Amino acid sequence: MYKAKYLLLALLLVACKSKKETIKPSIENISSSIYASGLIKTKNQYQVFGTVNGIISEVFVTEGDLVKKGQPLFAIENETQKLNKENAELAERYSDSYANVSKLNDAKLAIDFARNKMKNDSLLYVRQQSLWQQQIGTKIDLEQKELQYQNSKTTYTSAIFKYQDLKRQIDFSSDQSKKNLLISKNLQNDFTIKSEINGKVYAILKKKGEITNAQTALATVGDENNYTLEMQVDEYDIVKIKKGLPVLVNLESYPGKVFDATVTKINPLMNERSKTFMVEAEFVKKPEQLYANISFEASIVLETKEKVLLIPRIYLLNDSTVLKANGEKQTIKTGMKDYNKVEVVSGLTATDELLKPIK
Repeated sequence: MYKAKYLLLALLLVACKSKKETIKPSIENISSSIYASGLIKTKNQYQVFGTVNGIISEVFVTEGDLVKKGQPLFAIENETQKLNKENAELAERYSDSYANVSKLNDAKLAIDFARNKMKNDSLLYVRQQSLWQQQIGTKIDLEQKELQYQNSKTTYTSAIFKYQDLKRQIDFSSDQSKKNLLISKNLQNDFTIKSEINGKVYAILKKKGEITNAQTALATVGDENNYTLEMQVDEYDIVKIKKGLPVLVNLESYPGKVFDATVTKINPLMNERSKTFMVEAEFVKKPEQLYANISFEASIVLETKEKVLLIPRIYLLNDSTVLKANGEKQTIKTGMKDYNKVEVVSGLTATDELLKPIK
């Protein structure tokens, strides 16, 4: 009976010893990195907005179409604006200088008539002066001829001023009506929504016949081939990020593959809600096929060390102690860490065998 108990206990001890996991440190490369996640956006991707209110009368493109900068995407109809443009055209035609030539000609004729009358009255006045010097006629006749001459002179000057004033008014009205028409045409152009870039239409968000306004997105347009990785980085880590740092990207669309990218831009304004900063990166070599708004996870590599002594992090009792295979505790100095492993700076060699702690 007792022999059986001792035999069972011995078997249990052997089984427990056999279950203990041990490893030896390995010599590998290790990187210090920051985790980030985000979405892949096409370069220069933007949402198309109108600047006016109205009804969508035409949609000139479909999803997937390639467009050129300045190419029409949508036409918006607004009856009030259409009438305003027509009124501006009427006003421009009515106020045009060529349409008022007859008025200017009449004013010129008035000047010519006043000039001729002034010349005639001047001759009569000079003649009456000559007769008066010969003591022919009366002083009243002389004064009347002088008054007639002065009146005709004033009428002539007034005719010139009236012509000049009329011409200024016509020129002003003509210029003003032309500018009003130009403004109306520019406003009319606002009713044709055009692409701001050479790219691809990724989404059409409004259909023909729907009402739209300046706050309503109509479509999404972006670059056809170039993509940007937009990552959210915690405010705690943002000071460590620099342009040019390598990024390791994992895409759910390409399981098991890691793609290289590089940090290209750091947005200096923090999102107050999420307490994160927007960091952008670009692929060193992009995947064969990509789509806008694909999600990804990434590691922004801060530093890399090659051929250093590493142990799994789960073998640490605390930040500076490990358990040797013989049961002794060993104090070590650690260096860089990643999610799985930690660098051993001192305290161990590659031949030391370590026991996995029971936690």
